[in-house]
Amino acid sequence: MEPTVEDEGPLLPSRGDRYRPLAEGDMGRIHDAALAVLERIGLANAPPSCVEALTRAGAIPGADGRIRFPRGLVLDTIARAGRRFTLHGQKPRHDMAVQGPRIHFGTAGAAVHLVDIEARDYRESRLADIYDAARIVDVMDNIHFFQRPMVARDMVDPADLDLNTLYACVAGTTKHVGTSFSVRENVAPALDLLHTVAGGEEKFRARPFVSNSNPFVASPLKFAANACGVLEACVEGGLPILLLSTAQAGATAPPTLAGAVAQALAEVLAGLVYVNALKPGHPCILGTFPFACDPRTGAMAGGSAEQGLMTAACAQMARFYDLPGGSAAGMADSKLPDVQSGYEKGITETMAALSGLSLVYEAAGMHASLGGFCLESLIVDNDMIGECLACARGIEVSHDTLSVDAIARACLDGPGHYLGHERPAAAARERRHPAFADRLGVKEWLEEGCPDMLRRAAAEKRRILDGHFPRHVRREIDEALRARHPNIHLPRSAMGWQG
Repeated sequence: MEPTVEDEGPLLPSRGDRYRPLAEGDMGRIHDAALAVLERIGLANAPPSCVEALTRAGAIPGADGRIRFPRGLVLDTIARAGRRFTLHGQKPRHDMAVQGPRIHFGTAGAAVHLVDIEARDYRESRLADIYDAARIVDVMDNIHFFQRPMVARDMVDPADLDLNTLYACVAGTTKHVGTSFSVRENVAPALDLLHTVAGGEEKFRARPFVSNSNPFVASPLKFAANACGVLEACVEGGLPILLLSTAQAGATAPPTLAGAVAQALAEVLAGLVYVNALKPGHPCILGTFPFACDPRTGAMAGGSAEQGLMTAACAQMARFYDLPGGSAAGMADSKLPDVQSGYEKGITETMAALSGLSLVYEAAGMHASLGGFCLESLIVDNDMIGECLACARGIEVSHDTLSVDAIARACLDGPGHYLGHERPAAAARERRHPAFADRLGVKEWLEEGCPDMLRRAAAEKRRILDGHFPRHVRREIDEALRARHPNIHLPRSAMGWQG
């Protein structure tokens, strides 16, 4: 979807909160519930380094092995936490100001399968698929960041998996990248790679173009030791942190929507205290990702209305604190990019956009409740996200847009219609032309051979992958990286390098 005006950012700067599933008093009640959970129940299984940092900040270790968070400590952390920061791209035009109601959509997930729409089949996802997904996202206007959406199943060793996933993402797109690490020891080689790409550690720290998606908590209310080690190393290395709570309502969170949101909020606020105890003001995103489930089966229901409601409620709570919030939408339960996928993605992502969510994760390409990822869906979903952004932008009401003078000219002095009239700039701002949606008349559609969106998306996928090989990581840098890290496995031939 090509914008018709100069880039103004993806966002509605002042009215990104049109949809509010929580009443004003409800937000205060959820806030109080989260504080009560942290003060009365706390979190278990904190590793020693976490206990040390939190105790130093004012948290209270208990004889039962749980560490509790006094209300004053949490409120003080919220008050001094980083609120205005930028998630950088490798190219400045992809920088994202994470503040206020600005809305950004991106990928994410850990799908273990790639969807083959032609065979209507699933196969295990591979490293080259992550690189291909990054290359497609690199040219999609409405997908603003790329967090690794698949697991490279051909990478058996966790160290190889972490480094190669990061390499494939960073080499495939100039947009901001999110990634994760299995254990703390895998962060150092990743930082070395990033410093090499950036041209030095100081340059990377000045513009960190990668953030860490960190599942520091194992719901309900337990720290995850390995992820905590990763968090500490990433804070030290200067990476922004997405604090992830991914409980499933009815399984690892309460079955009620309000209870699941309250628990997720409590968990990420504990993470916020943790990060600020390590480095006050460090850039953090409240990654409240409570997942809905089907009460009949217990299976995840990522495309459900309940999922959309919880995501929008989490956006409201992030705005309640005036802190950057990230949550998930667009996780179709449908296995293919079909009618079910369309309405699931369209409903949940529009709810996320209208609620003013800063960062919408899982928003493109995802199917089977995070189990499968589809490259063609990136292209289709890019169109759909453009429509979501248009909904969030709203209607501009001004002297020019009310058009009283234009109405008078058309009705009193003109032909009685507006065809051929000069279109004001405001009209251009309100119109976006989708790249793939079908707006042909029936006659033209028949004459064109009844074009099908998925077939066109498959052809566009092939066109992009045959010709778009980003070269922001120059050949000499790539050679240096491979010399320093011989366990980089993505073939140079897969990246379009000759020789």
